[in-house]
Amino acid sequence: MNQAKRKKGIVMLMVLIVLMIGAVAWWMKSQDKNKRPEAQQDVSYRSSYHFTSPDKWKNDPQKPVYYKGKYHYYYLYNKDYPDGNGTEWRHAVSEDLVHWEDQGVAIPKYTNENGDPWSGSVVIDRENTADFGKDAFIAIVTQPTGETGKQEQYMWVSTDEGKTFKNYSEEPVLNNPGVEDFRDPKVVWDDERDKWVMLMAEGSKVGFYESENLKDWTFTGDFQASDLGVLECPDLFKMRASDGTVKWVLGVSANGEAIGEPNTYAYWKGEFNGSTFEADQSDPHWLDYGYDWYGGVTFEDGKAEDKEQKRYAFAWMNKWSYADNTPTMEHDGFNGTDSIMREIRLEGDGEGGYYLSSQPIEALNGLVESTETFEDVTVEDEMKKLDVEGESYRIEADMSWEDADQVGIRLRESEDRSRHIDAGISLEGNYTYLNRGFTDQPEREETFVESKAPFDSAAKQAHLSILVDKTSVEVFIDGGRTVHTNLVFPRAEDQGVSLFSEGGRVTFEKVKVEKLRFNK
Repeated sequence: MNQAKRKKGIVMLMVLIVLMIGAVAWWMKSQDKNKRPEAQQDVSYRSSYHFTSPDKWKNDPQKPVYYKGKYHYYYLYNKDYPDGNGTEWRHAVSEDLVHWEDQGVAIPKYTNENGDPWSGSVVIDRENTADFGKDAFIAIVTQPTGETGKQEQYMWVSTDEGKTFKNYSEEPVLNNPGVEDFRDPKVVWDDERDKWVMLMAEGSKVGFYESENLKDWTFTGDFQASDLGVLECPDLFKMRASDGTVKWVLGVSANGEAIGEPNTYAYWKGEFNGSTFEADQSDPHWLDYGYDWYGGVTFEDGKAEDKEQKRYAFAWMNKWSYADNTPTMEHDGFNGTDSIMREIRLEGDGEGGYYLSSQPIEALNGLVESTETFEDVTVEDEMKKLDVEGESYRIEADMSWEDADQVGIRLRESEDRSRHIDAGISLEGNYTYLNRGFTDQPEREETFVESKAPFDSAAKQAHLSILVDKTSVEVFIDGGRTVHTNLVFPRAEDQGVSLFSEGGRVTFEKVKVEKLRFNK
């Protein structure tokens, strides 16, 4: 090869190397778009005041039960995550639904030929209807049967106050009727008719079953939903509004994304006749409009004499589309966080209808360690930074305006204001939103970055109650009529709070920022 060709070859090789280096750099940048920088390696992402799995993996919560002054909570747990599969039921107890004590695994996985226990529900058999003794803890649980893998319902029994459960039988108490999806049994006691009622998630419908002894079940009817994907985790309860109106509520975890609705907890109000449910309206309401409130459950206030005035509710804060995309496993050894516990009530909408309102439970007040208040702050086409910082806090704010396009609050804002989470209202678009697109977060494809919910801009005012923790933001709007729950992974140093408006003047009549202490 002559010298000229050799030089030309060297030049072409150098150009190729530069192009390859550039391509690799671009690829690495695209892969790291939503990952934390090196400076964050020693940061803990375990929530300050939300329930988290002690280690490894958690997902669906099971409805807690109240016994001898404590709430008993069971949830799906995988001790082998991320290298092994299968869930089991882990147990925790609490007196106030804020402070929890781990009790270990109550229903272990792979202890019989029917595989691992999935979601279900536990009840306390206070009248000994199943003949295992008064106050026996009875769990009805979905398991995949033997070699067939069919989803069927099995009974597990605890006679030591819910600490450990034993399998009642290798045979199911409710056989699969020949459908692909047949899971998530929800068992409730029907006071009016003195019987047990069980709801089953059966594809696009909810099946209803009845029993006198929790062992023998009879089909009574079903409720069909449309355009909501495969239904999961059904729920049924009765509530009374302040005006005395009583409504039954049927809830499900559902996926309404195909029709522009959330992928959270859908519910209908109506009547339950002991056999099936008849809804007042065709379209469901939604208990949360965010991306990360799934597998939700509601349950009674165990300390209240009036069980119909209010209930509690919470859910798994995650989404199957990106369930493994979290820094908590790498840096804290777990993947699994629950939403804050809510108090829900039946409220009138002023137009003859009713809806469920959500508010954080009052027990959170015991975690407040400091308070900053800002009175009558006016913002006009600008962002106004407040003289307060934090990573775990609660904000209460009243906003009013005459004319504006956008109003809201920036959370976990960086010093240069390039990174932030926006909780706001689009007055042009008539919707509220929670936008996590400007900070590190789990959704790599940028499909689920701004959750939206309808809002009537003619009101000219709104109240925001916002809970911020290390990996989550929950926004309650106008007394909890609308809620957004989203996972976020802001950098530890991003702790600013700013008020903003676009296209007009907004008055924040009172802004209260309460720092919440670490509750572990």
